[in-house]
Amino acid sequence: MIETVIDSIRATLITQHRVLFLREVGGERHLPIWIGEFEASAIVLEMQGTTPQRPLPYDLMTSMLTDLDARVVRVVINDLSRDIYYARIVIERAGQIVEIDSRPSDAIAIAVRAQCQIFVDDAVMDRAGVNIADDEQIEIETAAESGEREVIGQTEEELTLFRDFINTIDLEDPDARNN
Repeated sequence: MIETVIDSIRATLITQHRVLFLREVGGERHLPIWIGEFEASAIVLEMQGTTPQRPLPYDLMTSMLTDLDARVVRVVINDLSRDIYYARIVIERAGQIVEIDSRPSDAIAIAVRAQCQIFVDDAVMDRAGVNIADDEQIEIETAAESGEREVIGQTEEELTLFRDFINTIDLEDPDARNN
């Protein structure tokens, strides 16, 4: 398991699509995860310490867990299948560990509220982790021993579209907007 932190949430200026980037602790790889606008807003609000007028569903879930004497121990992005990420929310209550299936965006929104660690399975990071170079070009790494480059089941044209998207995203740090 690889511990990660939220590096940024970026949006295209044209389409407003959101990509959350998890960065491995002590490493250079990033895991890009496409998320919805609502989930992105919920994560950013919590990271900025902004309290909405009414609780968001993630606030409600966190409150329910607290009232049930349970706590979120960690969140794990544990699988990638057909270009869809899967996550688990690991909860501890009365010495028992319970794992709940979740979308990564929902799990991360809960993780920021619970202030718990976010992990990525080694195989997921090896398959989908990217290095973001200074010139914003994306290098896709593979875990294959042959050292060949893998494009995660994507054609070169699709990879070019992804690179074009990355080059058009707003690189402003969400925390810097309030300064």
